[in-house]
Amino acid sequence: MNVIEIKNLTKVYGAARGISDISFNVEEGEIFGFIGPNGAGKSTTIRTLLSLIYPTSGSATIFGKDSIKFAPEIKKEIGYLPSEVFYYDNMKVKDLLKYSASFYKKDCSKRIKELAEIMDLDLTKKIDDLSLGNKKKVGIVQGLLHEPKLIILDEPTSGLDPLMQQKFFELLEEENRKGSTILFSSHILTEVQRLCNRVAIIKEGKIVTVEKISTLKENTYKKFKVETKSAIEPNYFNLSGVNKLEVKGNLTSFLFKGNINEVMRKIADVEITNLWIEEPDLEEIFMHYYEKEA
Repeated sequence: MNVIEIKNLTKVYGAARGISDISFNVEEGEIFGFIGPNGAGKSTTIRTLLSLIYPTSGSATIFGKDSIKFAPEIKKEIGYLPSEVFYYDNMKVKDLLKYSASFYKKDCSKRIKELAEIMDLDLTKKIDDLSLGNKKKVGIVQGLLHEPKLIILDEPTSGLDPLMQQKFFELLEEENRKGSTILFSSHILTEVQRLCNRVAIIKEGKIVTVEKISTLKENTYKKFKVETKSAIEPNYFNLSGVNKLEVKGNLTSFLFKGNINEVMRKIADVEITNLWIEEPDLEEIFMHYYEKEA
């Protein structure tokens, strides 16, 4: 069963970019990635899906129900973390969370304590005394306190330090094991690769592809930087699958897709002083993964 079905969703904002003809489904029990550069239309899609803003055309269903018609009923089962969190400054964290819990007509106090412990959040502090990262933690606890069936996260890790990000990912994996479906929006590819089974990629308000992460990895380039003891011929690494080759003195850089052993054999034949092999960033994946589209 699909928990989310988005069909030809379009939102036009005058001259500013909205979203155009967005379609994808999220299956029950899935952690689904929604990825694209900042400003690509991720938040607009999510807010339209949640009927916080209304579409110009197209439709969306959540749990098989029209997301506008049944919005109040659906929202009881959704945990949503917006990309920017704003709160009443004068409240204490625990009062805000208690107030949030009151909408769900169930006792969430035990769950609030558990989540605050996991996320290392001080419930007695006033919200205006919190750092950006701690405000984000409040948002995470607020989104999960009622044990929702569907969790929608929009750029959830911004402001969290690496240790907290790790704990947060473990928390999401645990929620998923317990049966929650998760829509995870991010512009950071490694986060999505770590958590998600499938991913929809959005660029300039349009879906470029919906792909299994495994397929995406097979189709992506690796980024090589090779520092050699002495300068090498510019065409030394002229193999099939090598792109964007640049030679600056003793430093050669390129993107490579294909059998990595071929490159390693070439590298082994020269005297190197340093070697970097990295995952390309999103923009680079866009440029190459979709060259066939262009």
